[in-house]
Amino acid sequence: MSDRASTARVAGDVVLWVVQVLLAAYFVHSGLSLFGDGFVGKFEKIGFGQWLRYATGVLEVTGALGLLVPRLCGPAALGLVGVMAGAVCTELFVLGDTGGAVLPAELLAVAAVIAFFRRDTVRDLVGRARSQRLGK
Repeated sequence: MSDRASTARVAGDVVLWVVQVLLAAYFVHSGLSLFGDGFVGKFEKIGFGQWLRYATGVLEVTGALGLLVPRLCGPAALGLVGVMAGAVCTELFVLGDTGGAVLPAELLAVAAVIAFFRRDTVRDLVGRARSQRLGK
């Protein structure tokens, strides 16, 4: 690999880590806010009970922390894609709020980009799990 390609790769990795840290900060804030009273009404409208609010908060904070761990950042981003896909669908189909779906869709896109560029960590985790299951 040439020096120019190596420099570009390092720069890309730095940019990706900055995006991961910013996304993690957002999800820590968002996840912790779900434990307050501000979202009780919204989750009442959803109709699945307040347990969903707490579960979503735990998933968001856990995903945020995973984004900061090199071996877990890809799987964490993939998990956040799932959480945000659920949020987008809930906003559109349960609450009927197209405007409310914009932010989760944007967060989903950013998490998907991270999951794509950190796909090696997803493959590593799946490979380790498969090896353990097969007793290797």
